[in-house]
Amino acid sequence: MSNRIAVVTGGSRGIGRAIALTLSREGLEIVVASPEVERNEEVAAEIRAAGGAAATANLDVTSADAVKAIFTEVLKDKGRIDVLVNNAGIARDALAMRMKAADWDLVLNLNLAGAFRCAQQVLPGMMRNRWGRIVNIASVVGQAGSFGQANYVASKAGLIGLTKALAQEMASRNVTVNAVAPGYIETDMTKSLPEEIQRKYLAAVPMGRIGKPEDVAAAVKFLVSDDASYITGHILAVNGGMYM
Repeated sequence: MSNRIAVVTGGSRGIGRAIALTLSREGLEIVVASPEVERNEEVAAEIRAAGGAAATANLDVTSADAVKAIFTEVLKDKGRIDVLVNNAGIARDALAMRMKAADWDLVLNLNLAGAFRCAQQVLPGMMRNRWGRIVNIASVVGQAGSFGQANYVASKAGLIGLTKALAQEMASRNVTVNAVAPGYIETDMTKSLPEEIQRKYLAAVPMGRIGKPEDVAAAVKFLVSDDASYITGHILAVNGGMYM
């Protein structure tokens, strides 16, 4: 997979960081893209220190203009984008009847519309090159639902639907579009949950342990590889058996 260019949104921490580091070890040149400029640089520096190639992008996926500008710049600088990992995401949890309209709008805009905006920027080049990989980071809750997360669940279920639609549109051009649906993974987002909720989630995992960001990154590594060239429109669950 060497010499291929991969953009990882939300690549500054957690699952995104693990994906960026893992793909760089496979020889891909990584663009670490998130609004966390300093953290982006830290991840890129880590990649370079290990002998890899990395650039950074100050990317806010909620802004159509920003997305267009950043991807235009990357394409101009690198010549092409071979791999897109749509990992950027946030949660703003509340019971549906109390959920603020602004929190609904933000989560759908960032998690779902943001992924669409980024995909739209890379599809023409991938079609021309007749090779491409898009991996959307969904969630177990997009498959199973979750109490108090109507906005997050809707965004991740929407991402699964988007994955299948794009997969059908792009299949004839040798461009695959898949999703990874992580379960309970050790990240900043899950660490901030109340202990009682963390215990409840852990009890729902048959494997009896919390997943690591590297577990998700390994699934992404497979889906962007040539070994996965006949897999598209697939949702790969990385959840320790939490939902089957």
